[in-house]
Amino acid sequence: MPYNRILLLGRLALQDLWHDRIISFCITSSLVAVIAPLLLLFGLRFGIVSQLQDDLAKDPRNLEIRMLSSGSYDQGWIEQLRQRPDVGFAIGQTRSLNTLADLQTDSSHFIENAEVIPTDVGDPLLGSIEIQHDNDVVLTQEAARKLAVKVGDTVTLRVSRQREERQEWGRNSLTVAGILPPTYFNRTAIFTQPALLLMLEHFRDGYAIPALGISSGDPFSNKPPLYARARLYAKDIDHVASLEGDLRTQRIETASRLADIENVKSINRVLGVIFNTIAATALVGCIASLIGSFIANVDRKRKHIAVLRLLGFTGPAVGLYVMLQGCLLSLLAYAGGYSIYLIASQVFNRALSGSRATGQMLCKITLEQSVLAMVMTAVVALLVASIGAWRAINIEPAQSLREV
Repeated sequence: MPYNRILLLGRLALQDLWHDRIISFCITSSLVAVIAPLLLLFGLRFGIVSQLQDDLAKDPRNLEIRMLSSGSYDQGWIEQLRQRPDVGFAIGQTRSLNTLADLQTDSSHFIENAEVIPTDVGDPLLGSIEIQHDNDVVLTQEAARKLAVKVGDTVTLRVSRQREERQEWGRNSLTVAGILPPTYFNRTAIFTQPALLLMLEHFRDGYAIPALGISSGDPFSNKPPLYARARLYAKDIDHVASLEGDLRTQRIETASRLADIENVKSINRVLGVIFNTIAATALVGCIASLIGSFIANVDRKRKHIAVLRLLGFTGPAVGLYVMLQGCLLSLLAYAGGYSIYLIASQVFNRALSGSRATGQMLCKITLEQSVLAMVMTAVVALLVASIGAWRAINIEPAQSLREV
């Protein structure tokens, strides 16, 4: 079909819609009545579920898999964990007794039995905070508050052991390289490189550790370290279940927040079923209404279509004319429905953001989703309009004009 003929059909379709603007308004309104609620419903579902999933993904505690039982794991076993595609972070931990130490800055600022936690590059808890040197540590905000220190200050680590009926004290000076915000971890603890934690374990095992100021004891033989457990984080929340299951097959007792993750996935599934059911019901009703509207509109304009055929427009051209009108009406309806959605979503957003129960969960749709919804609306309208177009193509001009 020539390009000029298509432009002519488009212009005639627009003028006809404007001439019958009351009928056009009724058809458009019926579409708006379906599109606007569906956009709001989808926006609520997407906003609520995406917010819950973002909260899960951003909270490193949801990725952690805690090993409850102690064992004896060498560095090779830790490296195998790190090489797994479902592991985001893994580092060996010494025995629980050796993960405690005293911290002090002066006589009035002192912490007994603070946790000493190993860390390395990529630690989900530390985020962008990194430890550059062996004597650098990261303090939790609670520990920093009790010690009254800031980044760059020095704290003294002190540990004790009983050897030959006398108590020995080891000390080491540490530099505060960072302070961990209390968002996900706020116990009194320090994060350090594994070398310091192994040093504490060797000291309590009776070895001479000059770095702690203790020269008495058995000479250290630099034997490969053995870890009681590991600090372990999955790569993302979808890998927590598989990773925890594999550890349990190795008879390693674990604990995680898998139940919370499954709850969010369950909410997503339930909301998906609800949305799909409502959307399907509304869509069937909308399609039935549109089919009746387009067929009635074609029957009402039989004489006009017959005149178009007599003026030289072919059957396919007349069908295209009807489908163009359907597409224009659907795009106009989508614009109206989307405008109503934008206004109503702001009401939802303000109501939900002020609710303590829902926090920051919002009603929102991305640009890509908006475009996809518009395309789907146009496709549905074209499919429905094709029924009216088929009916228009089969109109016999002579038979229709006999009634004039």
